[in-house]
Amino acid sequence: MRGPGGHDELQMTDAEFRMICDLLRSHCGLHFGAESRYVLEKRLARRIQELELSSFAAYHYQLRSDDQELARAVDELVTNETYFFRERNQLRALFEEILPELRQRCPGDHPLAIWSAGCSSGEEPYTLVMLALEAGLRPGRDLRVYASDISRPMLQKARRGLYREASFRQTDDHLRDKYFREKDGMWRIADEVKQHVDFIHLNLTDKSKIALLGNMDVTLCRNVIIYFNAETKQQVIQTFEDKLRPGGFLLLGHSESLINVSSAFELRHLTHDLVYRKPAPGDSPYDPWHAAAAAAVARVDREGRS
Repeated sequence: MRGPGGHDELQMTDAEFRMICDLLRSHCGLHFGAESRYVLEKRLARRIQELELSSFAAYHYQLRSDDQELARAVDELVTNETYFFRERNQLRALFEEILPELRQRCPGDHPLAIWSAGCSSGEEPYTLVMLALEAGLRPGRDLRVYASDISRPMLQKARRGLYREASFRQTDDHLRDKYFREKDGMWRIADEVKQHVDFIHLNLTDKSKIALLGNMDVTLCRNVIIYFNAETKQQVIQTFEDKLRPGGFLLLGHSESLINVSSAFELRHLTHDLVYRKPAPGDSPYDPWHAAAAAAVARVDREGRS
Protein backbone atom coordinates (compact mmCIF):
# COMPACT_ATOMS: atom_id res chain seq x y z
CA MET A 1 0.00 0.00 0.00
CA ARG A 2 1.36 3.42 -0.97
CA GLY A 3 1.43 6.38 1.41
CA PRO A 4 0.98 10.08 0.51
CA GLY A 5 4.65 10.46 -0.45
CA GLY A 6 4.70 7.44 -2.72
CA HIS A 7 6.42 5.27 -0.11
CA ASP A 8 5.19 1.87 0.89
CA GLU A 9 2.94 2.21 3.92
CA LEU A 10 3.56 -0.69 6.28
CA GLN A 11 0.58 -2.52 7.66
CA MET A 12 0.68 -4.86 10.63
CA THR A 13 -0.88 -8.29 10.38
CA ASP A 14 -2.85 -9.78 13.27
CA ALA A 15 -0.02 -12.20 14.00
CA GLU A 16 2.60 -9.40 14.02
CA PHE A 17 0.44 -7.33 16.36
CA ARG A 18 0.13 -10.26 18.81
CA MET A 19 3.87 -11.03 18.67
CA ILE A 20 4.95 -7.45 19.34
CA CYS A 21 2.34 -6.95 22.07
CA ASP A 22 3.40 -10.16 23.80
CA LEU A 23 7.05 -9.12 23.67
CA LEU A 24 6.35 -5.66 25.11
CA ARG A 25 4.16 -7.14 27.84
CA SER A 26 6.77 -9.67 28.90
CA HIS A 27 9.55 -7.07 28.79
CA CYS A 28 8.01 -4.29 30.86
CA GLY A 29 4.29 -4.88 31.30
CA LEU A 30 3.09 -2.50 28.57
CA HIS A 31 -0.36 -3.48 27.38
CA PHE A 32 -1.91 -2.58 24.02
CA GLY A 33 -5.47 -3.58 23.28
CA ALA A 34 -7.08 -3.70 19.86
CA GLU A 35 -8.09 -0.05 20.25
CA SER A 36 -4.40 0.93 20.42
CA ARG A 37 -3.33 -1.02 17.36
CA TYR A 38 -3.34 1.97 15.00
CA VAL A 39 -1.12 4.04 17.31
CA LEU A 40 1.31 1.17 17.81
CA GLU A 41 1.44 0.51 14.08
CA LYS A 42 2.11 4.14 13.10
CA ARG A 43 4.74 4.81 15.74
CA LEU A 44 6.71 1.64 15.12
CA ALA A 45 6.43 2.00 11.33
CA ARG A 46 8.64 5.08 11.59
CA ARG A 47 11.38 3.03 13.26
CA ILE A 48 11.02 0.22 10.72
CA GLN A 49 11.58 2.69 7.89
CA GLU A 50 14.55 4.27 9.67
CA LEU A 51 16.10 0.82 10.10
CA GLU A 52 15.26 -0.08 6.47
CA LEU A 53 13.43 -3.24 7.50
CA SER A 54 10.77 -4.84 5.35
CA SER A 55 8.04 -5.77 7.82
CA PHE A 56 6.82 -5.77 11.40
CA ALA A 57 7.88 -9.41 11.61
CA ALA A 58 11.45 -8.38 10.80
CA TYR A 59 11.20 -5.64 13.42
CA HIS A 60 9.93 -8.16 15.97
CA TYR A 61 13.00 -10.29 15.30
CA GLN A 62 15.21 -7.21 15.83
CA LEU A 63 13.45 -6.39 19.11
CA ARG A 64 14.09 -9.89 20.40
CA SER A 65 17.83 -9.64 19.72
CA ASP A 66 18.54 -5.95 20.39
CA ASP A 67 17.91 -4.59 23.89
CA GLN A 68 18.67 -1.02 22.80
CA GLU A 69 16.07 -1.13 20.07
CA LEU A 70 13.57 -2.66 22.49
CA ALA A 71 14.16 0.28 24.81
CA ARG A 72 13.75 2.65 21.85
CA ALA A 73 10.41 1.04 20.97
CA VAL A 74 9.17 1.57 24.51
CA ASP A 75 10.17 5.24 24.28
CA GLU A 76 8.25 5.56 21.02
CA LEU A 77 5.10 4.09 22.54
CA VAL A 78 4.95 5.72 25.98
CA THR A 79 3.80 9.30 26.40
CA ASN A 80 6.30 11.12 28.62
CA GLU A 81 3.99 14.05 29.32
CA THR A 82 4.89 15.80 32.56
CA TYR A 83 5.66 19.20 34.02
CA PHE A 84 6.69 20.83 37.29
CA PHE A 85 4.14 21.05 40.14
CA ARG A 86 1.70 18.70 38.44
CA GLU A 87 -1.44 17.83 40.46
CA ARG A 88 -0.92 20.56 43.04
CA ASN A 89 -3.59 19.35 45.47
CA GLN A 90 -1.85 16.02 45.81
CA LEU A 91 1.47 17.76 46.42
CA ARG A 92 -0.15 19.93 49.10
CA ALA A 93 -1.52 16.81 50.75
CA LEU A 94 1.96 15.30 50.69
CA PHE A 95 3.75 18.20 52.36
CA GLU A 96 1.00 19.53 54.62
CA GLU A 97 -0.45 16.25 55.89
CA ILE A 98 1.39 13.10 54.86
CA LEU A 99 4.98 14.01 55.69
CA PRO A 100 4.06 15.57 59.07
CA GLU A 101 2.08 12.42 59.94
CA LEU A 102 4.99 10.18 59.00
CA ARG A 103 7.47 12.25 60.96
CA GLN A 104 5.23 12.24 64.02
CA ARG A 105 4.74 8.49 63.73
CA CYS A 106 8.45 7.75 63.30
CA PRO A 107 10.44 10.50 65.02
CA GLY A 108 14.17 10.32 64.67
CA ASP A 109 17.10 11.46 62.64
CA HIS A 110 16.66 9.18 59.62
CA PRO A 111 15.29 10.90 56.50
CA LEU A 112 11.93 9.93 55.06
CA ALA A 113 12.35 8.07 51.75
CA ILE A 114 10.24 9.19 48.78
CA TRP A 115 10.21 7.27 45.50
CA SER A 116 9.11 8.87 42.23
CA ALA A 117 8.39 5.75 40.17
CA GLY A 118 8.13 6.54 36.47
CA CYS A 119 9.79 9.94 36.82
CA SER A 120 10.14 10.58 33.07
CA SER A 121 12.33 13.66 32.46
CA GLY A 122 12.62 14.56 36.14
CA GLU A 123 10.06 17.27 36.73
CA GLU A 124 8.29 15.35 39.49
CA PRO A 125 11.27 14.49 41.73
CA TYR A 126 12.76 17.96 41.28
CA THR A 127 9.39 19.42 42.27
CA LEU A 128 9.52 17.38 45.49
CA VAL A 129 12.92 18.82 46.39
CA MET A 130 11.83 22.39 45.63
CA LEU A 131 8.73 22.00 47.78
CA ALA A 132 10.85 20.54 50.57
CA LEU A 133 13.15 23.55 50.46
CA GLU A 134 10.17 25.92 50.42
CA ALA A 135 8.75 24.11 53.47
CA GLY A 136 11.98 24.59 55.41
CA LEU A 137 12.94 20.93 55.22
CA ARG A 138 16.50 19.75 54.65
CA PRO A 139 16.74 17.40 51.67
CA GLY A 140 19.20 14.66 52.48
CA ARG A 141 18.50 14.92 56.21
CA ASP A 142 14.72 15.25 56.55
CA LEU A 143 13.91 13.37 53.36
CA ARG A 144 15.59 11.65 50.43
CA VAL A 145 14.15 11.56 46.93
CA TYR A 146 14.68 8.57 44.64
CA ALA A 147 13.51 8.63 41.03
CA SER A 148 13.28 5.78 38.53
CA ASP A 149 12.22 5.29 34.94
CA ILE A 150 12.47 2.59 32.30
CA SER A 151 13.63 5.07 29.66
CA ARG A 152 17.35 5.79 29.59
CA PRO A 153 16.92 8.86 27.32
CA MET A 154 14.41 10.33 29.78
CA LEU A 155 16.79 9.71 32.68
CA GLN A 156 19.61 11.37 30.74
CA LYS A 157 17.40 14.41 30.23
CA ALA A 158 16.47 14.41 33.91
CA ARG A 159 20.11 14.28 34.98
CA ARG A 160 20.96 17.17 32.65
CA GLY A 161 18.25 19.27 34.29
CA LEU A 162 17.55 21.45 31.23
CA TYR A 163 13.93 22.32 30.46
CA ARG A 164 11.84 24.23 27.94
CA GLU A 165 8.93 26.54 28.59
CA ALA A 166 6.33 23.75 28.40
CA SER A 167 7.62 22.24 31.64
CA PHE A 168 6.67 25.37 33.59
CA ARG A 169 2.96 25.62 32.81
CA GLN A 170 2.10 25.26 36.52
CA THR A 171 5.20 26.90 38.00
CA ASP A 172 5.02 30.25 39.77
CA ASP A 173 7.42 32.78 38.28
CA HIS A 174 9.18 33.41 41.58
CA LEU A 175 9.96 29.69 41.97
CA ARG A 176 11.35 29.44 38.47
CA ASP A 177 13.50 32.50 39.07
CA LYS A 178 14.66 31.08 42.38
CA TYR A 179 15.57 27.55 41.32
CA PHE A 180 16.46 27.86 37.61
CA ARG A 181 18.78 29.86 35.40
CA GLU A 182 17.75 30.75 31.83
CA LYS A 183 20.06 30.58 28.85
CA ASP A 184 19.26 30.43 25.13
CA GLY A 185 15.62 29.56 25.71
CA MET A 186 16.38 26.71 28.14
CA TRP A 187 16.14 26.68 31.92
CA ARG A 188 18.76 24.84 34.00
CA ILE A 189 17.80 23.62 37.47
CA ALA A 190 19.95 24.77 40.40
CA ASP A 191 22.51 22.39 41.87
CA GLU A 192 20.93 22.77 45.31
CA VAL A 193 17.90 20.93 43.89
CA LYS A 194 19.66 18.62 41.44
CA GLN A 195 22.05 17.12 43.97
CA HIS A 196 19.23 15.77 46.12
CA VAL A 197 17.65 13.38 43.58
CA ASP A 198 19.05 9.88 43.06
CA PHE A 199 18.08 8.69 39.56
CA ILE A 200 17.86 4.95 38.85
CA HIS A 201 17.19 3.05 35.63
CA LEU A 202 14.45 0.63 36.62
CA ASN A 203 11.84 -1.59 35.04
CA LEU A 204 8.90 -1.83 37.45
CA THR A 205 8.43 -5.49 36.55
CA ASP A 206 12.06 -6.40 37.28
CA LYS A 207 11.78 -7.95 40.73
CA SER A 208 15.49 -8.71 41.06
CA LYS A 209 16.54 -5.09 40.57
CA ILE A 210 13.71 -3.67 42.65
CA ALA A 211 14.84 -5.91 45.50
CA LEU A 212 17.97 -3.77 45.70
CA LEU A 213 15.92 -0.70 46.63
CA GLY A 214 15.53 0.19 50.28
CA ASN A 215 12.19 0.62 52.01
CA MET A 216 10.13 3.70 51.22
CA ASP A 217 7.82 5.93 53.22
CA VAL A 218 6.03 7.43 50.20
CA THR A 219 5.78 6.19 46.63
CA LEU A 220 4.47 8.38 43.82
CA CYS A 221 3.51 6.47 40.68
CA ARG A 222 1.31 8.84 38.78
CA ASN A 223 -0.11 8.08 35.33
CA VAL A 224 2.03 4.98 34.88
CA ILE A 225 -0.14 1.93 35.64
CA ILE A 226 -2.64 3.07 32.99
CA TYR A 227 -0.25 1.40 30.51
CA PHE A 228 -0.51 -2.01 32.22
CA ASN A 229 -3.02 -4.80 31.98
CA ALA A 230 -4.76 -6.10 35.12
CA GLU A 231 -2.15 -8.76 35.88
CA THR A 232 0.79 -6.36 35.58
CA LYS A 233 -1.01 -3.70 37.63
CA GLN A 234 -1.43 -6.21 40.43
CA GLN A 235 2.22 -7.20 40.22
CA VAL A 236 3.47 -3.59 40.32
CA ILE A 237 1.13 -2.57 43.13
CA GLN A 238 2.29 -5.63 45.09
CA THR A 239 5.85 -4.40 44.58
CA PHE A 240 4.92 -0.99 45.95
CA GLU A 241 3.28 -2.60 48.98
CA ASP A 242 6.38 -4.71 49.62
CA LYS A 243 8.69 -1.69 49.44
CA LEU A 244 6.54 0.61 51.59
CA ARG A 245 7.06 0.69 55.32
CA PRO A 246 3.94 0.07 57.41
CA GLY A 247 1.99 3.32 57.51
CA GLY A 248 3.54 4.46 54.22
CA PHE A 249 1.60 6.15 51.44
CA LEU A 250 1.03 5.43 47.75
CA LEU A 251 0.07 8.34 45.49
CA LEU A 252 -1.41 7.50 42.08
CA GLY A 253 -2.63 9.72 39.26
CA HIS A 254 -6.15 11.07 39.55
CA SER A 255 -7.34 8.82 36.73
CA GLU A 256 -6.01 5.71 38.48
CA SER A 257 -7.35 3.63 41.35
CA LEU A 258 -6.81 0.31 43.10
CA ILE A 259 -10.36 -0.90 42.56
CA ASN A 260 -10.16 -4.54 41.45
CA VAL A 261 -6.36 -4.30 41.69
CA SER A 262 -5.43 -4.54 45.38
CA SER A 263 -7.10 -4.55 48.78
CA ALA A 264 -3.82 -4.10 50.66
CA PHE A 265 -4.22 -0.32 51.00
CA GLU A 266 -6.76 1.89 52.72
CA LEU A 267 -8.12 4.93 50.92
CA ARG A 268 -7.40 8.04 52.97
CA HIS A 269 -9.52 11.17 52.68
CA LEU A 270 -7.19 14.09 53.33
CA THR A 271 -7.98 17.78 53.20
CA HIS A 272 -6.62 18.27 49.71
CA ASP A 273 -6.79 14.85 48.07
CA LEU A 274 -7.50 11.12 48.27
CA VAL A 275 -4.47 8.88 48.69
CA TYR A 276 -3.67 5.27 49.55
CA ARG A 277 -1.99 4.16 52.77
CA LYS A 278 -0.47 0.85 53.79
CA PRO A 279 -1.93 -0.09 57.19
CA ALA A 280 0.44 -0.44 60.10
CA PRO A 281 0.25 -2.83 63.09
CA GLY A 282 -1.71 -1.27 65.92
CA ASP A 283 -3.72 1.05 63.67
CA SER A 284 -7.13 2.05 64.93
CA PRO A 285 -9.95 1.22 62.53
CA TYR A 286 -9.94 3.95 59.91
CA ASP A 287 -13.19 5.89 59.48
CA PRO A 288 -12.97 7.95 56.27
CA TRP A 289 -16.02 10.07 57.08
CA HIS A 290 -14.67 10.98 60.50
CA ALA A 291 -11.26 11.73 58.99
CA ALA A 292 -12.79 13.96 56.32
CA ALA A 293 -14.80 15.87 58.94
CA ALA A 294 -11.76 16.29 61.17
CA ALA A 295 -9.74 17.55 58.22
CA ALA A 296 -12.42 20.09 57.37
CA VAL A 297 -12.54 21.35 60.95
CA ALA A 298 -8.77 21.66 61.00
CA ARG A 299 -8.82 23.61 57.74
CA VAL A 300 -11.45 26.05 59.03
CA ASP A 301 -9.48 26.49 62.26
CA ARG A 302 -6.32 27.15 60.27
CA GLU A 303 -8.01 29.72 58.07
CA GLY A 304 -9.54 31.42 61.09
CA ARG A 305 -6.12 31.87 62.69
CA SER A 306 -4.46 33.14 59.50
